[in-house]
Amino acid sequence: MKKLPSSEFARLGTRTRLALAGRDPSDSYGFVNPPIVRGSTVIYPNTEDFLARKARYTYGTHGNPTLDALEAAANTIEGGAGVVVTPSGLLACTLPFLAFLSAGDHVLVTDSVYRPTRNFCDSFLKRMGVEVSYYDPLVGADIAKLFQPNTKAVWTEAPGSQTFEMQDIPAIAKAAAARGILTMMDNTWATPLYFDSHAFGVDISVQAGTKYYAGHSDVLIGTISARTPELYKTLRKAWEELGVIVAPEDAFLTLRGMRTMAIRLKEQMPAGIEMAKWLQARPEIARVLHPALPEDPGHALWKRDFTGASSLFAFEFAPVSMKAVAAMLDGLTLFGMGASWGGYESLVLPFDCRAYRTATTPDYKGPTVRIHIGLENLEDLKADLEAGFARLKAAS
Repeated sequence: MKKLPSSEFARLGTRTRLALAGRDPSDSYGFVNPPIVRGSTVIYPNTEDFLARKARYTYGTHGNPTLDALEAAANTIEGGAGVVVTPSGLLACTLPFLAFLSAGDHVLVTDSVYRPTRNFCDSFLKRMGVEVSYYDPLVGADIAKLFQPNTKAVWTEAPGSQTFEMQDIPAIAKAAAARGILTMMDNTWATPLYFDSHAFGVDISVQAGTKYYAGHSDVLIGTISARTPELYKTLRKAWEELGVIVAPEDAFLTLRGMRTMAIRLKEQMPAGIEMAKWLQARPEIARVLHPALPEDPGHALWKRDFTGASSLFAFEFAPVSMKAVAAMLDGLTLFGMGASWGGYESLVLPFDCRAYRTATTPDYKGPTVRIHIGLENLEDLKADLEAGFARLKAAS
């Protein structure tokens, strides 16, 4: 097996690149997968090499072969100038703020942001002296009206966390670029396979690799991709100075998951859409929040910019008590109740975002639930929910 030159590699299809990226059997004693390399100290052959740091690897916190393989695989589908890897998706969200913002700066953050990222902005960034303003995710090109002289970045997430609002990312990125402002994005829902964030002007693209990259609910990991070499240099410098490092076992598991990511998403996307349509037709459901549905307010943007959808969405019940909802959810046998998503298993969780939104006022009349469709048989999942709706009715 010959190692392909980068020019030829770039012309390959996504599934082929995912299968090949980050592995070179000639560098791994002939084994298909790169080895798990554990280590902190690197030994130099002599004083001259040590003083010049003349080595492929200089210390454990600056990377190792396993981590390099994962970065290469992530970079091949992100299409940016370089990727750094973090030990959680949350750190992948927060590290760009630390890398590119300073005291006195202002950042705009979508009101539909992942809540732990919001908590970081409200606490850590505030202590740093960074001003944070939350904005309506539907603002589009009018984001320019919110810019201040000290605005340095705009944080986006499409669709929005829990409530799945679609943002006009190209319009926001264009307005930000005109003022020299960075556009950052949590692109975990679509992954780079279904939304090419850098091609649409996003400067910093984040993945909670815990989700679809790893795909098996057994690892915490994140990735950050920079669009240009200059941005990557700044990002990498912050990564090294903060001592961010990922356990080689976690990097290996994520790399293994990425090999099958395209296949898993190909199965989970239609399953999620079919389940969304099935729920949409239920009398117990007031509305389904899924941008791939034609009735969704964000469908036109999704259809214009995205090439696919993941299997995570939400729905709103018709007015009913939380006691009845709990009776439905607590008796489910195939859906686990837990945070995270993107694995092979189906999940549900109730949520209420009204307590912490500040720029928008969600108008939900009934309880809301987020749902992730895994790789189980869809008819089995429907039967599980059907029984749950019977419990809902009995408890109402």
